[in-house]
Amino acid sequence: MQVRTPAVAGMFYPKEKSELQKSISDCFSHEFGAANSKTQIKKIYGVVCPHAGYMYSGPDATHSYNLISNQDFDLAIILGPNHWGIGCNIAIMKDCVWETPLGKVEVDSEAAKEIAQMTSLVEIDFFSHTKEHSIEVQVPMLQEFYKNKFKILPISLIDQEYDSAIQIGHAISKLAENKKIIIIGSSDFTHYEPNEFAHSQDKALIQPILDLDVEEFYKILQERRVSACGYGAIAATMVACKKLGATKGQLLKYATSGDITGDKSSVVGYASIVFT
Repeated sequence: MQVRTPAVAGMFYPKEKSELQKSISDCFSHEFGAANSKTQIKKIYGVVCPHAGYMYSGPDATHSYNLISNQDFDLAIILGPNHWGIGCNIAIMKDCVWETPLGKVEVDSEAAKEIAQMTSLVEIDFFSHTKEHSIEVQVPMLQEFYKNKFKILPISLIDQEYDSAIQIGHAISKLAENKKIIIIGSSDFTHYEPNEFAHSQDKALIQPILDLDVEEFYKILQERRVSACGYGAIAATMVACKKLGATKGQLLKYATSGDITGDKSSVVGYASIVFT
């Protein structure tokens, strides 16, 4: 059993257990966090969640995880962009555990083999996941908020094109036939633009997500050149959730790094969205 050790502990989030737990608690109680949220949703099929350093996107992310904590699942399927461009175009892994400062989480090897048999787009490759933060930063949040036992299926995406997202989304939905799953699409939104422009761009891109309209989502993405890094992860999550019965998305929180730090000259946008 291989161990996928943390790549960004001590950078994107604290590497010591107690400090990490305090960081997540601080994100939750932050003015942009979910501590005062009154939102209650009985059934969630999946979420879109940001993946920056916790000091920037953590408060926003707690909105998704606060609601995930009330769900019933034994497998979290986490899709994220492969920022490094290393390894396979679409990579999963098996016979592996992910290590974080909060402990180890097992990869669902059975689910990995199933999805690899469903579509030739998916390859089993440990190396593709070794440096990437977009999936890694989701795992401690899951561990801290969701107290039941669960496994993960990480899906790392270099290929984020429309046709691929459709295929991956359909394959994920089939896994739900014999597993209780939650789907997490890991993505930040507009990158390194002035705050007002980021808000405008992201508002336009979020609307088709809420409508579960994948074609319109890719249209807006391309026409407005929105620099959302995990667009394929978002799209595949939309497709899978819609196949499983979701009828809409709900925006829980949107904020930029500038809204949090006060430096609004060059920001990154973050959104927590749930599919119900």
